Parts: sequence; C-alpha cells; structure tokens
Amino acid sequence: MVNINTKGKAAHTYDAIVIGSGISGGWAAKELCERGLKTLVLERGRDVQHLKDYPTATKNPWDFPHHNQLTLESKSQNPIADRCYAFSEATQHFFVKDAEHPYEQKKPFDWIRGYQVGGKSLLWARQTQRWSKYDFEGPARDGFAVDWPISYDDIAPWYSHVERFAGISGNHDGLDTLPDGEFLPPWEMNVVEKTMQRRIMAAYKDRNVIIGRCAHLTKPNDIHLQQGRGQCQARSLCDRGCPFGGYFSSNSSTLPWAAKTGNLTLRPFSVVHSIIYDEAAGKATGVRVIDAQTHEATEFYANIIFVNAATLNTNLILLNSTSNRFPNGLGNDSGLLGKYIAFHNYRGSLTATMDGYEDAYYYGRRPTAVMMPNFRNVHKQETDFLRGYMTFYTATRAGWGHQTDGEQLGGAFKDKIAEPGNWGVYMMMQGETIPKAENHVALDLAKKDEWGIPLLSVDVSYDDNDIKVMKDFLQQGAEMLDAAGCKNISTNDSKQAPGLDIHEVGGARMGHDAKTSLLNKYNQLHACKNVYVTDGACMTSTGTQNPSLTFMALTARAAAHAVEELKTGDL
Repeated sequence: MVNINTKGKAAHTYDAIVIGSGISGGWAAKELCERGLKTLVLERGRDVQHLKDYPTATKNPWDFPHHNQLTLESKSQNPIADRCYAFSEATQHFFVKDAEHPYEQKKPFDWIRGYQVGGKSLLWARQTQRWSKYDFEGPARDGFAVDWPISYDDIAPWYSHVERFAGISGNHDGLDTLPDGEFLPPWEMNVVEKTMQRRIMAAYKDRNVIIGRCAHLTKPNDIHLQQGRGQCQARSLCDRGCPFGGYFSSNSSTLPWAAKTGNLTLRPFSVVHSIIYDEAAGKATGVRVIDAQTHEATEFYANIIFVNAATLNTNLILLNSTSNRFPNGLGNDSGLLGKYIAFHNYRGSLTATMDGYEDAYYYGRRPTAVMMPNFRNVHKQETDFLRGYMTFYTATRAGWGHQTDGEQLGGAFKDKIAEPGNWGVYMMMQGETIPKAENHVALDLAKKDEWGIPLLSVDVSYDDNDIKVMKDFLQQGAEMLDAAGCKNISTNDSKQAPGLDIHEVGGARMGHDAKTSLLNKYNQLHACKNVYVTDGACMTSTGTQNPSLTFMALTARAAAHAVEELKTGDL
C-alpha cells in the first residue's frame, strides 16, 4: 500500500507548480517567481547546481580513465544513449541510462533524456532561430495539421523577451523566412565557408546562407552579468556544463534568477505520477509525486500548474492523470492526447572536399554552423512533398594527422603531423516531419516502472514524405556543393531512428477547436484552464527550425497570461 505523506495541506500549497526544470520549466519558474508567485518546481532527477556540479567541465582528455572514451560495457548497456553524439565519458552522468527508465518501442525510437535539475538544457546544441510567419501559417496553407491558434505577430514580442535575457548571437540578415532578433555579435565564418556562401547565393537567388544563431554570450550585456554569466570561451565542451555560464541553461540562468526572488522552491527526486483533478471545482488542484529514492507518495497543491516535463514525459503525465471526468487522460475530451507526434528528420548528410586555401586556418571551436533557412514550399506548395528542411554546413581543416605510408617515427614524421590537412566540408539537413495521428504514444497499463507508473509505448516512424524530403535535400545539397566548388561529393542516409534528433514535439497540440486540439492559444488545456503545457508537447507542427527558442517564448507568454488570469479570478 502506498504511503501518502501530506504533512498538512497548507505546508504543501503553493501559488504555482512547475513540472520539470529544463529549458521551458526554467522559464516558467523565472516568469512566475518574478511576478510574485510562490512557485514549486518538481524535478524527477537529482539536483545539479551551476559551477558546483560540473565535475568534468575543465578536465583534459588524459584526466579521464579512458581518455573520454566509453567502455565496451557502458556502450553495450546503453545502446540507445550511445547513439547520441553527446554521450561520452565526460557527459554520461547527465544522461538517463537505458535501464533506468524503460519504455516500449512499437517501432524503433531513440528516446534521449536528461533527468536532473536543468534537464537537457545542459546537453542541448544551443541553436536558436525564430519561426517566421510562414511557419505558423503552414498548416492552414497546405492542410498538414490543424491551424496554429497564434501568428508570428503574437509571439514576436516574447521572442525578443527571451532573447534579451538568454543571450543569442546572430547577424541581422533581413530575411522574412527567418526573422531577425535581439542579437549579440555573431560568430564568423571561415574563409572556405565565406567562399561557399558567396558562390551558393550567386547560383541560387532563393537561398540565403547565413551564420548560425545560437544561445552563446559573444559579448555579455548587463543583464547577463547580473546573472553571473561570462563570455563564451569557444571551448565546445558545452555538454559538460559551462563554468563560465557562456551558454544559456536553466542552471546558469533562469533557475538562479527565480531563486533570487525568494519565491522559488526546488524539489529534486520528485517523479510526477499524475495531476489531481477536482471534479467539484472543475479544475486541477495539485500534483501527486513519488519520491525517486524512497518511493513515498506526496501531494502538492496550487492554483496554476505548468507541465514542462519534455514532450514524451508530458504526454505520459497527462495520460496518467485520470479521473471520472477524464478517464482517458487530463483534458482528453477529444481523444487526441498522445497523437500527432512529430520530430526532425536528420537522416541526410553530405561530405566533400575543397581544394586550395591551405594558407588559411581558424581559431577556437565555434559553437554554431553556417545555415540556410528552408527554401522549399515556403509561400505555396511547389513540390511532390510537404514542407521542407533547413540546411547546415561547416568547413574545417581535415585534422592534424597524416597517414605514415610506412614512414618511420621520428623528427620528419613529427614535423608532418604538426601541419593541418586539407579542407573538408560537412552538410546536413533538419527536415520537418508532418504530424500524423498514427505517430503516437500511449500507456501500457500492464507494465509499470519502479515508481508504479505505466510504461510509455512509443509508435513513431518515418513516412514516404520524409523519404522524399531527404532525397530532395541530398540532390539539392550535392548540386549546391558542386556550385560552391567542392570536390569528392558524397551523400549519406544514416537511417537513424526517430528520436535521435531530440526534437520530438506534439501530443497535446495547440489549436482553435477543442475537438481537434488539447490546448488553446495561451497553452491552457481547453477542458482544464489552470493547467498549462508549454514544452514541445504543445506544438501544432514542428517547422524546420530548432525548437527551443519557441518553447521559451511560448512559456514566457503563457506565464504572463496565467498570472493575469489569477489576478482577475479567472483561474
């Protein structure tokens, strides 16, 4: 029998509860605490404090027992996590290991998770682009999903709000397909990238090549210094945790800022079982929590609840929040909860070489790539596939080592390997997948995890549209590299499973109509207005841009709305 430990309802009552402490949860905490609400943040993993809990941040490769390589045992025990580019001896403590929280794969799906304070904000790739009006208008234009209930104009001020605080580097490019923001100075392309930019844009009038936009402090403003953050050192060791606070994370930015208000209570090791719904009151009244270590059950209460557990766990919590009023999950009158999961298609990539430029090099480890906004089906349907893809590329000297060709070790060999090799180019896609009802998650009520919560069953896959998008990228990419003067062009389909993009969205999508969506234009559940969902689960479609900046902006907007509704007594 589960031991319910309430310790008196008053002691467990707050103005607001935020489920999850990652990118969107951190923003919810900051905005609610700044507006005077006593806010409880529930995190299922351990505490990670900025500076204090980054044990590998300053280590050299030779400081690790295995020189930053994973052991065969670790790789064999974690085949899913091991497929993530960031999983290494230096970062494995920030990843959920495969056995720690099992799930069912109806089709192959690599669910990458970070259960700790800060969540995956310690591991994300930090690329931040605004959506354009065309992205929000896309579903209405070609009918691949329900209409977004908001437009670019609704969210633009909130993009500015989060950009100024988080610190986003970028160039003012004047593109309507990728709107400008509140930018810190941009990173610089190297000579080969600039050459490619010039040649590609000369050959294709509809394609704009720009430097990537990322959440790194190239030149901190006063608001960043107030957070205790410093300039990015271009070390590219970000996924170990940054001791300089050079990139945005919940740990270095929003959570400490919320704590300074005196309104934040942070509770790690808190696995959320479900949201409590009061049928008499017609609203949610609290959250049921299982202690991750003791398995003791506790309930917490609040007038406002923000669900920011990351897309799939948010769907899991909502599906498990059942009552007489909502037998199929909280707010799930439409029966659509868990459906229309989408993600980003990363399968296609190209490599090439570039002759010449052997007198040029570059310095530091720039934390962003060169990018090209989507140019397919932007204004109207033009191809035999729906939507399109962003393109990213980088040019680098191909390493500081050479084949010995049978040479003996010695002074000549040492001199040879001290020189960089030739220039290589890497190009990749970030393709939009179309939300489909058959791409869904559900609960397996017959199987439960160690906290007594049903396992999540994931049934998500590519379709013919995704393959057409990838093939178009590979063809267009090869043509662009050729136009740029590249040689030895090679295409690749990684055939990687969905999920490894770590950009899954949907399941509790926004929309105008409660019959075809779960959330309204302010991210409130249509049928339970004091519950807000502002992480990836809320997304109606996925666009071609990296999603995190949009999560942040939607969260800040929803928090402001929630506080106003609370003041007027509408919650």
